[in-house]
Amino acid sequence: MRNTADQKLVRKLNNNIIVEILRNEAPVSRANLSAITGLNRSTVSSIIDELIDGGWVREIALQTDKIGRPGMLLEINPDGGFVVGIEIGVDFLLCLATDFSTEVIWRKSIKIDPEEGQVAILQKAFDLVEEAIVFGKKKCGRGLGIGIAIPGLVDVHDGVLKLAPNLKWENVPLRLIWNQQFHYPVYVENDGNAAALGEYYFGAARGIKDLIYIAAGYGLGSGIMVDGKVLRGNKGYASEVGHMTYDPNGKLCSCGKRGCYETMIGPRAVIENVQKLIKEKGPDKTIIKISEGNGNAINYDAVVNAALENDPIAIDALNDVGCKLGLVVSHLVNIFGPRMVILGGALNYAKDFIEPVVERVVKQNALSLCQEDLVITNSFLGQESSVMGAIGLVLENLWQI
Repeated sequence: MRNTADQKLVRKLNNNIIVEILRNEAPVSRANLSAITGLNRSTVSSIIDELIDGGWVREIALQTDKIGRPGMLLEINPDGGFVVGIEIGVDFLLCLATDFSTEVIWRKSIKIDPEEGQVAILQKAFDLVEEAIVFGKKKCGRGLGIGIAIPGLVDVHDGVLKLAPNLKWENVPLRLIWNQQFHYPVYVENDGNAAALGEYYFGAARGIKDLIYIAAGYGLGSGIMVDGKVLRGNKGYASEVGHMTYDPNGKLCSCGKRGCYETMIGPRAVIENVQKLIKEKGPDKTIIKISEGNGNAINYDAVVNAALENDPIAIDALNDVGCKLGLVVSHLVNIFGPRMVILGGALNYAKDFIEPVVERVVKQNALSLCQEDLVITNSFLGQESSVMGAIGLVLENLWQI
């Protein structure tokens, strides 16, 4: 019995490997797949035949190799099925559907208010996903699963959201609820971890196994990957960088502690910095223009736009946040030694200001040996990193036991 189970596991792992190669390298032949994977040709052909029969892969053209032998080129069949991913943010819902080649075929986002409550927000999420499923069925036929990204501590084994401080949700059995609602396989993941996976599978970090993703939005999310695997820790709640304490006497955080990095890095911190600087220095003409004389009317996008017009207060506010973020990244670089650090979320909009400051602070504070070959860059997928990572979770589990 154990041998049979082991054989099934190996078969499923080989399926994943071959599909991933086809997703990234197609068109390729069976001979190419054998050379890349090290699997013998009969094993590759057997797997490919099953994938073709299942509608996952298709033959597209005849190719002759270097010694004159013909072979069919292969690629992922986009119509093999569709996947739905949804990110439940603090103040938004973003839902995507992709075909089996991970091409986005449907997308929609809406604003929400966390004060609406869990039931109302979940109903809005259900409605979005139902729209995506209806479209996906028309386009691709079968549904393969639903991935959910959410800002909080997630028990990924049971699909339970243990705690989401900014949403004020606790012990929500999301997988069970969504299984009952849609009858599809459901995978639930922390939004930072999902974003790291999204960039690893489809974005800036393709082929890079050691990476750190940090995104500022309503909170400060993060995901850490070591040797191609999400770092989960003992209970699965690792990588909560936003809730590391910077100042024990600082501002109260939504998690109940004081002085977390989340309270001083991100759009809210930028706006607070601007308001503070206006009181200390008086407003620059650009700040006056964007706020219409009302400091309470300032928003993050407006601050970034003012910085682009060389407003000194806006630039100082962004630099302050960039310095604090640079210190966070310095600590993480020293601990994990990543090949890449990706800055995402709202940080992307201010990348011309934030990224150079982070690079400078990391260069000054991280160990030089830990910085060798380090790349600090911005998210390739932007606001869709987390939801694409949730979609990637569905796809990577298609053939796993």
